[in-house]
Amino acid sequence: MYKSLSPSVKSSITKSISKNFEKYMAQIEWKEERFQLTDFMDTWKAYIENESKWYKQVPQEVKAAPEFHESIAEKINQTIDRVLKEPPSEEQVARIEIRQETLHTSFDYACRAEADFVERKLNSIKSN
Repeated sequence: MYKSLSPSVKSSITKSISKNFEKYMAQIEWKEERFQLTDFMDTWKAYIENESKWYKQVPQEVKAAPEFHESIAEKINQTIDRVLKEPPSEEQVARIEIRQETLHTSFDYACRAEADFVERKLNSIKSN
């Protein structure tokens, strides 16, 4: 079922997972102990049903098929894994470390998406 979708729809699905995972993680400030898969799935479901364009392009019989849901679950796992394994760039690390030294902070970050969050947070802090 999933494999029969157009490449653009499959790409949109992946982007929506990634975008919403990063948004959800920012909402919980990347605190792993606060992560709840059901909460993330609720936010992603609300997004695809109310905002995404690709969801309307998927036929109702495909959406109802258990195979489709299994494929989506697998795609969610793959996408989250990819997001968590993508390292921050050297430039990003340098910017964050300089800003943390200036602000006397020590935020940890393990991936590019979390580093994006930390960088935004640091940029919102006023220097003394």
